Amino acid sequence: MKTYHSGGKTVQIDLIKGHGSGNDFLLIDEISNHYTFTEEERANLAKILCNRDSQLGADGILFVMNSGHADGRMRVFNADGSEASMCGNGLRLVARYICELKGMNEAVIETMKANLKVSKHADIYPQVHTYQVEISPVLFELKALPLNLNKPTLFNERIKELSEELRFTALAVPNPHLISIVETEQLQNQIQKQLSEQVNGPNELFPDGVNVSFVKPLEKGSIYVRTFERGVGFTNACGTAMSASSLVTCLTELNEYEKVINVYNNGGKVQCVVHKFDDTYTIDLIGNATYLYHASLQVNIEEANFSVSSRSDLTEQETYEKLQADAQKIIKQFL
Repeated sequence: MKTYHSGGKTVQIDLIKGHGSGNDFLLIDEISNHYTFTEEERANLAKILCNRDSQLGADGILFVMNSGHADGRMRVFNADGSEASMCGNGLRLVARYICELKGMNEAVIETMKANLKVSKHADIYPQVHTYQVEISPVLFELKALPLNLNKPTLFNERIKELSEELRFTALAVPNPHLISIVETEQLQNQIQKQLSEQVNGPNELFPDGVNVSFVKPLEKGSIYVRTFERGVGFTNACGTAMSASSLVTCLTELNEYEKVINVYNNGGKVQCVVHKFDDTYTIDLIGNATYLYHASLQVNIEEANFSVSSRSDLTEQETYEKLQADAQKIIKQFL
């Protein structure tokens, strides 16, 4: 067992790089390795290792930790060093890691806001490792995002400061999301980039920023989602965004509760099932948990540098790319 202590020295850190729907992460196991990171070191590690100009690059780091009351704990740090309260695509990778580590098919993972059920699932595509994870809680109160408007909730309504034509729904799952159902033309212009940068820079509406998703219905039971992720920018996919988007299509009666919704994204495809219990909701997010490689690093956080001392590539991506190619064919039929 290795113990990580900074002290300004260069130390070894082992990790796995993987992805959910092309949303890629570095997974660091603190259960087996007994690493000890300060909060500042976690943030700095994310900035150093996730830099796309480095040897690694990723959307964020998943720290897999022991939990006092669940099978494991997940903490997520974005590439800019900020901590996310949840990450659906990352949770699938953590679900796989915990289940394989402990020899389980089902587990409960502690996240910042909730303990979430995860389980191994039938393959979404032949030979693609697939996991189902619970996305909850779902909150519609604007103070939960927060969104500073003089109303308690926002459902399929205009925000004049952002757009004269688009309608938005705001919800937290528990990450904050702003969802707009759009036409193909609105996906092809620059409006999503412009308003996403507006609400994630200094602004009065969203003081903490927000994930912005444009959703295009393809056919009954199928949607396309593109997300500008807070702390990341445009990403191949965002698990909580795809879950929130699926819920919004059920609220607007474009899709049905308890039915599988195929959600296509630039990174591939997932499935969502939205459950309604009186006035509360949960979402099952079902998709790949693909490992790309194992690596050992020599890291000096204080000097903000690292080197890769060993790397072992895996072959799972080859299979995933077949799913991705099939998903792109379907997207092109409609967009």
